[in-house]
This record gives sequence, C-alpha cells and structure tokens, in this order.
Amino acid sequence: MTGFAATAALLADPARAAMLSALLPGEALTAGELARVAGITPSTASEHLARLVDGQLLLLHRQGRHHYFRLAGEEVASMLEVLGGLQARNGRAAWPHGEAFRTARLCWNHVAGRLGVALHERLTARAWIAPAPGGWQATAEGTAGLAALGVTGAGECRDCMDWSERRPHLAGALGTAMASAFQAGGWLRRPTPRADNPLDRRRLTLSPEGARQLRETLGVAL
Repeated sequence: MTGFAATAALLADPARAAMLSALLPGEALTAGELARVAGITPSTASEHLARLVDGQLLLLHRQGRHHYFRLAGEEVASMLEVLGGLQARNGRAAWPHGEAFRTARLCWNHVAGRLGVALHERLTARAWIAPAPGGWQATAEGTAGLAALGVTGAGECRDCMDWSERRPHLAGALGTAMASAFQAGGWLRRPTPRADNPLDRRRLTLSPEGARQLRETLGVAL
C-alpha cells in the first residue's frame, strides 16, 4: 500500500498532473516545455520532474543541454486515462473539455474518444479482431481489411477504458498502428497546441476524407 500511496501523492499535485497530461500522446517534451504547460518556473518544474522520474512515472533522456521527458510506458498512460474517467464520473458534471476533444484525441499513441470507441465496436462487430490472451488479435479478414485502410504490421491489441466515454477503445500495437496510419494518410490531423493547455497536445480532428473512408469501409459515423 505504501507504493500505491506514494504514486497517488505524485498525481495529486496540479502542476505534476498537468505535465503528465501533456505527455499522454506519447511524445517526449523538454523540461522548459513542460514548465510552460504547468505554468510554473523552470526550477520548480525540475523539482517536480525529478520526483516523477524517481516515482517511475516518467523516463528522462538527455540530449546535449536538453532534458527530454516522456511517460514511462503505456501502463502509465492507461492509468491516467482511467483516473480521468473516474474524475469525470465522480464529478457529476457535464464534460468540461469541449465536444471536439471528446470526439477524437490521442491516448498514449492510439485513438481515443468517440472515434476510438466506435472503431473498437466496428472491428469487433465485423470480426476483424477476436479475443486472444491479453486482449484481442486481428483475424485474417481483419488483417486484409485493415491493410486496405493502410494499417499493416500489427495484429495485437487490448482494451483501454476511455476517459470520456467510459467504454473501451483499442490500445496496444494495433491501436498504435491505426493512429499512425490514419494520421499519415491525412484522415486524422493534430491542430497546433496552445502552450498553456496540456490537453491540446492530444487533440485530433477527423478530415472530410477520413470521415468518408471510415463511414464507407467500417460504418463509423460520428
């Protein structure tokens, strides 16, 4: 229980929570970028980041004069996403982050929000993925169908409970491959984030072509 309490204490500070949220898309950010996200001084940010590294929530990569930080793994991202969902449920308030953010966003490096949940539902309904140890595995039909959408080389995936929808979206290798392929194809786009809003780094927008392709091939209509 001591370890659990220590991790909970790390998450309880608003500045540390803001920095962790900014790292949820899976990319690394510098200490200076994270200080701006949290609205604190660089020296204060360094203290917080050191605690997060010691607590095994972040990894540090040194490159020249710069220190880059990223989440310690997908398990940390999943924990943060679940905690966000608990907060939304217990708050008993309307979703506070806007419909665009609820519709599509990144969780670690896979698609979350209504779009992520819809993709999970359509892939299971069409038997493109089937239950497997630890989660799901793409079927032969699913592998072929996903390849037609530009998604290749990854068949394994698992559930990740969605923060806003409280239903699962797909994580794991297949979830990452879909997010990567849809962004590379221009179906999903990432707007330029505002420096003072950590959630902005996670936003995704669905292009008209992406909406058409997903509607026609998978029946996904948001």
